Amino acid sequence: MFAFDQASLNASLNATSGVALLAGYAFVRQGKIPAHRLSMLLATAASLLFLGSYVNYHLRAGSVHFAGTGWSRPVYFSVLLSHTVLAVVNVGFVAVTLTRALRGRFELHRRVAPYTWWLWMYVSVTGVLVYFMLYHWFPA
Repeated sequence: MFAFDQASLNASLNATSGVALLAGYAFVRQGKIPAHRLSMLLATAASLLFLGSYVNYHLRAGSVHFAGTGWSRPVYFSVLLSHTVLAVVNVGFVAVTLTRALRGRFELHRRVAPYTWWLWMYVSVTGVLVYFMLYHWFPA
């Protein structure tokens, strides 16, 4: 069993966001719009909590160095770089997609939502992957 520290909390919030995104996708495909809305708001809340917790953690702990060697280093840094860049890009996508939905502009919402969903899902999954690579698979 893993110790539950702030890094674990951050990974759990990323995972929660990913699960909520999957549920939201399933609900919208089934036409269950209220459940879709709730799932997407949960994904947003989990991501916002993650962001606050992540900033707090790194302000206190600084950066954590990757201890893996050999093939794991380029894999880790490739995942980390793509995760970080796409997380920043996705903030704008989520803001636009959520704003359109909350304003009832569903046709415009539907145009950007699939792109937002894929970006957000990638960021959620790779966030958990980075956590495991950093703290459990190749720990210092």
